[in-house]
Amino acid sequence: MGAKRESYRDAGVDIDAADRIVKVVRKQARATFTPEVLSDLGFFSGLFELKGYLEPVLVSSADGVGTKLKVACALGRHHTIGIDLVNHCVNDILTCGAAPLFFQDYIAMAKLAPETVASIIEGMAHALSEVGCALIGGETAEMPGLYPEGEYDLVGFIVGVVEKGSIIDGSSIKAGDTIIGLPSSGLHTNGYSLVRRLFSVEPQALKIFYPELGRTLGEELLEPHRRYYPVLKPLLPQIKGIAHITGGGIPGNLPRIIPKGLVAKIEKGSWEVPPIFSLIQKEGNIEEQEMYRVFNMGIGMAIVCAPGDVERLTKAMPEASPIGEVIEQKKRERLIIV
Repeated sequence: MGAKRESYRDAGVDIDAADRIVKVVRKQARATFTPEVLSDLGFFSGLFELKGYLEPVLVSSADGVGTKLKVACALGRHHTIGIDLVNHCVNDILTCGAAPLFFQDYIAMAKLAPETVASIIEGMAHALSEVGCALIGGETAEMPGLYPEGEYDLVGFIVGVVEKGSIIDGSSIKAGDTIIGLPSSGLHTNGYSLVRRLFSVEPQALKIFYPELGRTLGEELLEPHRRYYPVLKPLLPQIKGIAHITGGGIPGNLPRIIPKGLVAKIEKGSWEVPPIFSLIQKEGNIEEQEMYRVFNMGIGMAIVCAPGDVERLTKAMPEASPIGEVIEQKKRERLIIV
């Protein structure tokens, strides 16, 4: 008898499954296409024609959703993860005042699961359509031995554009300006490693109903990352600085847009902290300072504006409220929470 004929499938890579996934992705992606998209999925790269700008500045970002993926895999719910990925990336480029143009994704797993990939892409396509952004390409990789069975990694890449004269960089912020907070929808995509340590991600733990949450822990943890582009887009001319409150919380993100010599002073109690954060703090006996360093604590986006624009902005965003002000720096700290 001759030697056994080996194949790529024997090594754990299923090319036929990959082909089936491409067909699903192509269908979902086409639903997001705008007239500026000049290539279909399947080409070796995505083509996008930039129109309508006098001095266009391209703005890009790449991010993932962290170990929130563990929760999605434990519950077998992947649609919201695609929404998380898109909204996180859109929010990041929004901090410069940029409008999203196109998006690409990277999905890697040990063994391709067409239904899982389709659910992720469906969520992504829905979120992209909501902000007029096109899914023009990506990569789906099957890598046996690198990822645990049933789990995957997910990364998003976004490109947006802003007129050079309309870039928001915080440089015009001055003492006396007001800081307005926009509520988060929960943890968004940060702090999940600590949450998993406290509660575990076993299905039985995630299916426990918590009265203070009004739903199960898993439902709370999979609440999608909120998108802020639709509400902030028409208000950008009145905004001096935008901070996306992600990993590092308010202390790790708000100071990034405050010019040297100034300090962001935040007032606790000026917004409602969602009950999930109290539950986490109690479960882990976590110090308040650590909570603010790890989680967004109910503020998903912070914007800085002149005092005279506060009323107009909060009227346009009823959920938003002033949470602090910009003051002169007297010591070394870049942020004060009182």
